Amino acid sequence: LCLRVGAAGLMAFHPGLEAHLAGGATHLCHAWAIERGDGLVLGFTDHDRDLEFQNIRFRADSGLSALALQQGTGLSVDNSEAIGALSDTAIREADIDAGRFDGAQVRCWLVNWSEVDQRQLLFRGTIGEIRRAGGAFTAELRGLAEVLNRPMGRVYQKPCGAVLGDAACRVDLDAPGYAAEVAVIAVAGARVDLPELADFEPGWFARGRLSVLTGAAAGLSSAVKRDLAEAGGRRFDLWQELRAPLAPGDLIRVEAGCDKRLDTCRYKFNNLLNYQGFPDIPGEDWLAAQPAVAGRSTGG
Repeated sequence: LCLRVGAAGLMAFHPGLEAHLAGGATHLCHAWAIERGDGLVLGFTDHDRDLEFQNIRFRADSGLSALALQQGTGLSVDNSEAIGALSDTAIREADIDAGRFDGAQVRCWLVNWSEVDQRQLLFRGTIGEIRRAGGAFTAELRGLAEVLNRPMGRVYQKPCGAVLGDAACRVDLDAPGYAAEVAVIAVAGARVDLPELADFEPGWFARGRLSVLTGAAAGLSSAVKRDLAEAGGRRFDLWQELRAPLAPGDLIRVEAGCDKRLDTCRYKFNNLLNYQGFPDIPGEDWLAAQPAVAGRSTGG
């Protein structure tokens, strides 16, 4: 473990752990907790026995370890890498392919394995790029300062800038008429065939979201490109094929789509007060507008 500290001072350790470190002979190991987007929490440790705290069991046989961890007290981006073996009982290649570990939350502790209450949180961040080779994987760990690399601000444009159902939009997608749960009839690549959805007109779910509730692809989702009515059923074309197999009989949830237009917000969702676009902003042709040659030119 390599800790880099800045001018603000040394890292403050748990009092019991600090006394243990001062004693000379130490019983130290690392414990890692990975929380995926679907809520599953996995625990790993480089100790030779399992540990347990915070209702998480940290497994010793996972083969997960970390390279040098760099941390600072300034605004520089902390970084590290975790390496481990792929296995059916810990981190599976199929789950990595499906994107279940993309953006997963990561925490790392320094632990006195003889008294697990004596521990110190060393790292908190997310999983970035994952590389695989020869039955093993290497995962990039990104610290909390990584969010400082994201562009911030608001774009002034005619279309709405909110995501349907988010805090700015405020549409309740659980309200009647905006979502449906249905079993899949057939799948062919990015095409999903469903039974007839008589309560929803064709195109209602275009630009919406399809989320898988059961089966091998449970927890995954994709955006709907086209929503077409066919004889005796409904056809969805997805923008991107799901990264895990979707099979007939699997239960999915589909949510209404929004094309970001003012009229859609007003008539489809009755949500005009929360419209996050600027429909009256002048277009590019306004720059080339000619002065009036007749009539009143009051600017009114």
